[in-house]
Amino acid sequence: MVSDATAVFAVLLLMLVTMATRFSGVWIMSYVTITPRIEAFLKYMASGVLIAIVVPNTLSASPRIWIAVAAAAVAMIATRSALTAMLIGTALAAAGRAFGI
Repeated sequence: MVSDATAVFAVLLLMLVTMATRFSGVWIMSYVTITPRIEAFLKYMASGVLIAIVVPNTLSASPRIWIAVAAAAVAMIATRSALTAMLIGTALAAAGRAFGI
């Protein structure tokens, strides 16, 4: 079992690494000229990461997750809003769980 001090140290270390990567990313990007190609990359990178996380988990999930992801995809296409799509998918997954799907 991990001691409390070790757990707190690990969390603080992870916090410092996260903060360092966030600040260094901003600092590095201050030296980069934003071209249309770089702008497009930055715009679509978050969506690509989200898809890379969702798809493998969906393939091995229950039917309610398939329904939620499909509804989120339809909502994303219809509204062009990632937040709306995530909220609809989350709501459907929760409703599916509540009704035993």
